[in-house]
Amino acid sequence: MLPSLLSVDMARWQFAFVASFHFIFVPLTLGLTWIIFTMELMYVISGKKVYKDMTKFWGKLLGINFAVGVLSGLTMEFSFGLNWAYYSQFVGDIFGTPLAIEGLMAFMLESTFVGIFFLGWNKLSKKQHLFSTFCLAIGSSLSALLILVANGFMQVPAGGEFAWQTMRMETTNLLDLFLNPIAQIGFAHTVIAGYTTAAIFVIGISAFYLLKRREVGFAKRSMAVGLGFGLVASFMVMFMGDQQGVLAYKTQPMKLAAIEAEWGTQPPPANFNVFAFPDQDAQKNAFSIQLPYVLGLLATHSVDQPIYGIKTILYDGYTDVKGQKIPSVISRIANGAKAYDAMMKMRKGQLTKDNINIYNRYKDDVGFGMLLLRYVPAGKPLTSATSAQIKAAATDSVPDVASIFWTFRVMVGLGVLMFVMIIVGLIFLFKGTLWDKRWLLRTMLYMIPAPWIACLCGWFVTEHGRQPWTVYNMLPTTISSSTINGWDILFTLIMFITFYLLLFVVEMFLMFKYARLGPSGTLDPQNAEAAVSLNQQEGK
Repeated sequence: MLPSLLSVDMARWQFAFVASFHFIFVPLTLGLTWIIFTMELMYVISGKKVYKDMTKFWGKLLGINFAVGVLSGLTMEFSFGLNWAYYSQFVGDIFGTPLAIEGLMAFMLESTFVGIFFLGWNKLSKKQHLFSTFCLAIGSSLSALLILVANGFMQVPAGGEFAWQTMRMETTNLLDLFLNPIAQIGFAHTVIAGYTTAAIFVIGISAFYLLKRREVGFAKRSMAVGLGFGLVASFMVMFMGDQQGVLAYKTQPMKLAAIEAEWGTQPPPANFNVFAFPDQDAQKNAFSIQLPYVLGLLATHSVDQPIYGIKTILYDGYTDVKGQKIPSVISRIANGAKAYDAMMKMRKGQLTKDNINIYNRYKDDVGFGMLLLRYVPAGKPLTSATSAQIKAAATDSVPDVASIFWTFRVMVGLGVLMFVMIIVGLIFLFKGTLWDKRWLLRTMLYMIPAPWIACLCGWFVTEHGRQPWTVYNMLPTTISSSTINGWDILFTLIMFITFYLLLFVVEMFLMFKYARLGPSGTLDPQNAEAAVSLNQQEGK
């Protein structure tokens, strides 16, 4: 029995909301742990107490973010089993290893050392405490790596194979699973985006103190650390984004075509759509402004490799980078229907030579055949599908182009703006005039939300661009969810929204409270007087 479309849509909306809300807290934790480690390292090397105060202050903000982030992430585990029953069964054998390691090792490492970070100042030596901060940062990054290994399998299912006997994926090679290029490059891009987020956060709050002429010495040092850290991070995040684009060209051509609103295949090197209004129904752009040759150079790093358009992938097929001929989606759906029907007969005990040969010949397309389950009446073979039904299923394999196209450009635009702001900030920092540029300090303050918006846009492009697949080319989203009443899921979604909004209010209240108090207001009483004296001295 298939879940209703309402049930699928509500399950998707619920998980999208929960995952997006949780992801708000992830980038700051990933980046701020390493910035705090850098500040504490400077304290250990120089012995200057201001760096210890910086470590403690930014550590308080990290602690608030970490606590709410952990709490917001708990519901996702229950959502897998409750709302995504077949998906959980389908990938359980694959996901079991990385997610178990993440929970038992990475998260425990992270949680243990976050406690030591806050409680160990008077119990550990400088170097011991620095080591605990290092372990906290490593734990956060390791946790992200293992989660993205699991997500990488959803993007490109490497290291696993579909078993018709159990109707689920089974692990064939753990090394391939962990070294999946999608997972590794995605991890680097995500983590470095977190570094950029934390750098902009530190820069923005430091700019706030400088505008208010408070905590001047503290703010100047924090600003310098944030700008230096941000320069490297913002450059690297653009580089890794470029690498993800090249990898999408090789492994997910439909996603790349949707990102760039490429309906037809242009002669290489392809033009880049800077601005376009994609028309999903007509399968063309109603209007576009293009830069000649730019897309081909960016996506393929060459002048002779074509970027295949959506209609080419749907109706004609293409040749991949290895020279292998990939059939059209229309053909793969028809072939997948044959494999699916043969598989169903084999599961009923009809292990004839014909059934085995048909399944083995077309088994790579069985996921495409499953797209027809929404169109062919229950009990009938998928090979009975009409050409109109096959075409409709093929059209379903195209993600929503307009939302992906524009979301990607918002992400890239904000990334460029942040990079330019950091460069300008560093120029004035070296000139010694940054502190007088109030227009720039205001810009830095107003840019605090930018990396979060960019991160959420990037996550949307990654996940929504994979649709209609939960596991790319293997498991359609429309058959992945549980057969729960859609209205029941809607009720829980409303509950989650209410609860999470409450959490968000608490998070913002605490963040604003401690940011307004500043380091002098949050330090131990015996340290506050010295910090105020330093700030006054350096503010002159």
